[in-house]
Amino acid sequence: MLSISEIKSLLATPQKIVITTHHKPDGDAMGSSLGLYAYLIQKGHHVKLITPTDYPYFLHWLPNNSDVIIYTEAQEESAKLVEEAALIFCLDFNTLARINDLGELVRASKAYKLMIDHHLDPEDFDDYRHWSINACAAAQLVYDFIVNELEDGAMMNKDIATCLYTGIMTDSGSFRFESANAAVYRIAADLIDLGAEHWRIHQLVYDNATENRLRFLGHCLSEKLEILREFNTAIITVTKEELQKYQIVTGDTEGIVNYALSVNGIKLAAFIIERTDKVKLSLRSTGDFPANEICKKYFNGGGHRNAAGGFSDKNLADTVQEFKALLTDYKNQLLQ
Repeated sequence: MLSISEIKSLLATPQKIVITTHHKPDGDAMGSSLGLYAYLIQKGHHVKLITPTDYPYFLHWLPNNSDVIIYTEAQEESAKLVEEAALIFCLDFNTLARINDLGELVRASKAYKLMIDHHLDPEDFDDYRHWSINACAAAQLVYDFIVNELEDGAMMNKDIATCLYTGIMTDSGSFRFESANAAVYRIAADLIDLGAEHWRIHQLVYDNATENRLRFLGHCLSEKLEILREFNTAIITVTKEELQKYQIVTGDTEGIVNYALSVNGIKLAAFIIERTDKVKLSLRSTGDFPANEICKKYFNGGGHRNAAGGFSDKNLADTVQEFKALLTDYKNQLLQ
């Protein structure tokens, strides 16, 4: 592993740098990536931000969003940039499978790989790791990396603060999750002092839905929500036909699982979606219930204790049946 002094030495002169983040990036993925991007371009580096796929429209307002390269739309350019990079920053993921086909390009690259992440069980592909599962967001770790590790807080500006605040706000559930401790609030206050307009960021992320998205949400809650009181569990299932009917695009399903979790007495919520190639699952839980254990053990995934995801190669009905069947093994924990 590279030391922080070696990282400082590398960053002391202009470098060709690639930043990438996980498949279907969320607010933390884009906030942390664009925040680091804004810092590095200030330092005179030649920086490219490559996402494996597209990402939600409600994040397109972020500073420097127009500079983002989407791998699926520019594969040759992306491959060339990865091959030529001296440093590759890997943000908000810790296994190369999370960046799809881009992962093998990163693995093959001779560049130094620098991971900044807060998920469990990192894969050993990196040369430097700024990692903590106690951080509420990758954006929190990017802040710590710039301010405390690089000791370069003087370079923080409004664009960086806006991006990092967005990442922290979204991954902490608007500061309501257990991970949003006092240190996180102090960082948020510093970012506000640096120019992050917290009220405007919240509005642009959460009050920016399309009509289709709102009608789809209503359909999910009125027609597709199933409550299993014997397991303190709620499930929402969605078919491919329903996604097409409401013209659902990337980002439209984000956060819907939290409505199921908000039902009084519910300890585990599942949002199960039939996609073109696989059935995707998004789980949320409260307290000590290990949503990530279910995803890792049964659905080829993982994540945090209270927020995890996975997928199944079975059809939608069989996936739902499998999920319901496994709840018996967790009944005591769900009823505590």
